[in-house]
Amino acid sequence: MRRDIFQAIADPTRRAIIALIALQSMTPNAIAENFNTTRQAVSKHLRILAECELVKQQYQGREIFYSLEINKMKEIDKWLEQYRKIWDTRFNQLDKVLSTIKKNKK
Repeated sequence: MRRDIFQAIADPTRRAIIALIALQSMTPNAIAENFNTTRQAVSKHLRILAECELVKQQYQGREIFYSLEINKMKEIDKWLEQYRKIWDTRFNQLDKVLSTIKKNKK
């Protein structure tokens, strides 16, 4: 089953995993140490992130290291950009309204 990247980042644990491995590659055990959950639960989250290509696996001997796949994160950023423009416009409009109200109170 092909998973959607937005389904993957909808889960707070997976977002936390992304934040952890954004700084450095980590093994599943090292990742699991940061959560109050089982190693198997973390492995399931990692599998979902890997299926969505948000993380990549690198083998070093018997260890697997997970790191962030930056290009997939750029897809998310590109999608969010359209909303950033809307938010910026609305915040600018709100600033104008607040400035007008502040001037009228003087």
